Amino acid sequence: MMLNRSLPVRSAAELALMRRAGKVVAEMHSVIRENLRAGVTTAELDRLAREVIERRGATSNFLGYHGFPAVICASPNDVVVHGIPNDTPLEDGDIISIDCGAVIEGWHGDAAFTAAVGTIDAEAQRLIDVADASLAAAIATMVDGGRLSDIGNAVQTLVEGAGLGVVREYVGHGIGTAMHESPDVPNFGKPGKGPKLTAGSTLCVEPMVTIGSPDTDVDDDGWTVRTTDASLAAHVEHTIAITDNGPEILTL
Repeated sequence: MMLNRSLPVRSAAELALMRRAGKVVAEMHSVIRENLRAGVTTAELDRLAREVIERRGATSNFLGYHGFPAVICASPNDVVVHGIPNDTPLEDGDIISIDCGAVIEGWHGDAAFTAAVGTIDAEAQRLIDVADASLAAAIATMVDGGRLSDIGNAVQTLVEGAGLGVVREYVGHGIGTAMHESPDVPNFGKPGKGPKLTAGSTLCVEPMVTIGSPDTDVDDDGWTVRTTDASLAAHVEHTIAITDNGPEILTL
């Protein structure tokens, strides 16, 4: 039964609101990238993101989510996801993943990127490049009539083909009037399985890639997810609408 089930379809008006939310997220990313340098703190980056949300008349879907205390997740180096912004300055040679979202009139956008702080080594740059390429490969599979598992298979094939790891415990998700909706969108699996992808449906695809083991642990704060072996991790994400003309990235 699962094989033939279709995903929820958004109306043109609903997609228009999701585009607006996505543009706020894209602006948050742009402002953070412009200010990303050695010496800046992730708390400062969170403040800049808050200013964008306020300026655009949006609200944050991260702040207060199950008690999360910020509008961005800021995850440096071996932190995979859900890092809490703090007053520790970033250093030259760090990498950092920034994940954030916004809500416009009840409709959500959500996206993440991983970037260098100053000059990073070749191995760290390759990690980021592979993560970005895996997201692009996944998005390319998101066509009307495809299957949900095609997405994760594209990520897994590219990442593991590059000799890197795919985190299993944390996955992408549906998105609409809530930030996290059904279905889960794993970053691994065999193709051709799961619900049909349908024009008008909206999903968040978010590869999480590691240089070493893909196994993770959670810090005592209950949020911060790290690689078990302390290897570097990258997290990238977009909100995607499936259309009659192929996938549309709503968070650009």
